[in-house]
Amino acid sequence: MKCDSGIKLVFKFVKNVFPQVTDQLAYWNNLCHNAEDQMLIEQAASSLKQKKFHAQGGSVYALYPNVNMQNAIKFIVSFQTISDYLDNLCDRAGVKDESAFRQLHLSMLDAIDPQRPISNYYRYYPYKQDSNYLISLVEECRKQILKLPAHSLVLNILKKYVALYSELQTYKHLSPHVREHRMLGWANSYISQYPGISCWEFSAATGSTLGIFMLYAAAHDPALKEDEVHGIDSSYFPWINGLHILLDYYIDLQEDLVTDDLNFTYYYENLEQCEERLTFFLNQALTSCSKLRYPKFHITVIKGLLAMYLSDPKASNGLNRLTSRNLLRKGLSGTILYHNLCRILRSAKVI
Repeated sequence: MKCDSGIKLVFKFVKNVFPQVTDQLAYWNNLCHNAEDQMLIEQAASSLKQKKFHAQGGSVYALYPNVNMQNAIKFIVSFQTISDYLDNLCDRAGVKDESAFRQLHLSMLDAIDPQRPISNYYRYYPYKQDSNYLISLVEECRKQILKLPAHSLVLNILKKYVALYSELQTYKHLSPHVREHRMLGWANSYISQYPGISCWEFSAATGSTLGIFMLYAAAHDPALKEDEVHGIDSSYFPWINGLHILLDYYIDLQEDLVTDDLNFTYYYENLEQCEERLTFFLNQALTSCSKLRYPKFHITVIKGLLAMYLSDPKASNGLNRLTSRNLLRKGLSGTILYHNLCRILRSAKVI
């Protein structure tokens, strides 16, 4: 099966995928309101509303060649909803308990490995009564995972990504006076495996779900080979995953400084170095994905990342305007077109 051209892919993405994502988010929004704990309702509903674009963006992998689009959208929206919901529970409910954060994130491991027994996710969390909202999300993911003919080939790397993501979320949401020290100790234990990047850039790469969605999409192919899985891993981690989250943190830096939220781009010396490192990750992402099957698909995803994040109004605030313009120019032909389309979609409140 051939991969669609970039423009055709984007058209199908907006026309065919977005409405299904909206329907799935509406389903989960209705379900979360059955919870007995008001705090859990508030955090679940808020994550679905405020982070809708995460599920929208991730669902581009429903258009990967040979993928069942409906099933993929159900998995991606469910898994991303778990991610966004847990982020809110760790960040916005006034809880700073490391054990609680670790226990909550067992749901993500359960979601990608149907052989694991379901855990008691709220065991250490002060709010518990969600009327099976989180378990329902996990079970939807497992239902879709079981349909993958090559799930066993991607499972170990999926586990690696989920474990790293869970560790990141556990440490980054601790109290400000301990989180930096704990995160550096954690990242330092891995960094020798990824020469050329800093501990903070490694940490950023662990925060993306894109590699998970790509492996899920690839596992639709019953003829998937182990070397292809390792190629995907090498391209997505740290490069495409890292570019994704560094762009996210780049546009949120000023906001995060005010709220004292941890931001990995804060550790760059200045905006010039931030641009240099984002460009480095961009070039590494483009080079590495050129070796994968369907390179045009991955290049379109990379252009889409630049377009989506740099079309956010925060990307044009103050000195960011010049940096964002420079990054867009480095994103290969068509990136400006995607950027303009994202601006239109933002104006129409589609994203």
